Amino acid sequence: MTSIGNEISKSRPFVAAAVQAAPVYLDPSATALKVADLVREAAAEGARLVAFPEVFIAGYPYWNWVMTPLEGSEWFERLQRSAIDVPGPEVDVVRAAAREAGAVVVVGVNERAPHSLGAIYNTTLTIDADGTLLGVHRKLVPTWAEKLSWAPGDAAGLKVHPTAVGPLGVLACGENTNPLARFALLSQGELIHVAGYISLPVAPPEYDMAAAIRLRGMTHSFEGKVFTVISCSTISEEILDTVAGEDAGRRELMSRGHSAYTGVIGPDGTEVGEPLIDAEGIVYAEIDLRRCIQPKQMHDVVGGYNRFDIFDLQVDTRRREPVRLREAFPEGEWPEPPAASEESDSEERTSG
Repeated sequence: MTSIGNEISKSRPFVAAAVQAAPVYLDPSATALKVADLVREAAAEGARLVAFPEVFIAGYPYWNWVMTPLEGSEWFERLQRSAIDVPGPEVDVVRAAAREAGAVVVVGVNERAPHSLGAIYNTTLTIDADGTLLGVHRKLVPTWAEKLSWAPGDAAGLKVHPTAVGPLGVLACGENTNPLARFALLSQGELIHVAGYISLPVAPPEYDMAAAIRLRGMTHSFEGKVFTVISCSTISEEILDTVAGEDAGRRELMSRGHSAYTGVIGPDGTEVGEPLIDAEGIVYAEIDLRRCIQPKQMHDVVGGYNRFDIFDLQVDTRRREPVRLREAFPEGEWPEPPAASEESDSEERTSG
């Protein structure tokens, strides 16, 4: 296994692109094509990493915030019908675009569970520059009203992947406030963190969503001495018309400003280049992973600035399935889950 330090010593600066845009709402095929077009556009500007928002294919369940559960129930069916299979044809479109552009692509999707019509996952895909699907991370805990639409994920995808641009990990929206999830990625050698968000103007009027997104990115970058690439979606007129219609109250809730932030944060916790607030576009920034080295001397929270003799974080990375069928395993190979106190399963543990 090649050490991170050896890889970084040979690395060169590269351009990262973070997209701030709206999907073709609840149309996964059209949105996948839009993703492919934006990947090509960013690659033409020299980008080797292109980040897209949370559930960009093909949209966020805003009705959970502006309707009662009864009113929103029929919308769950629409979300289920517009969710995608992973792998599947929409994923293939994005993989082909990544391969053609020679760029790493991170994009959020609504993933249809293979076992149930009632389970949809908020999933983030990591695709390498050769088109390989490296990561499938399901959001660990849907936030607040999102629980009406999404099933909780697991840690099977809570991994850092050795991509063409460097060690990369992902989290979706509110997961970026979970210090244990973030530490789990940092402890695996993460140097590039991609955080996908959605514009959420339905919070209390005094809550500045754009500022909150920026603060989360700065926190992770400063604590971990990593680059954070933030991509946030916008609310288009199409989304407003689809969800709010002529309802003035719903339209007002969904139209508040300062709810979308897209930008890149450096390992010192400051912005690299200019971010985008609310407006659609693509943010470009140069990333030099060698900038992550020197700050680690002061605060290396996964190294010398920790007490592994005191703190012990264990992460169960098994995929959570509704059933384990004995017939699927050869005789004598039935896997027994480890006891809570068991210390021997080193492959399932991340210490910190």
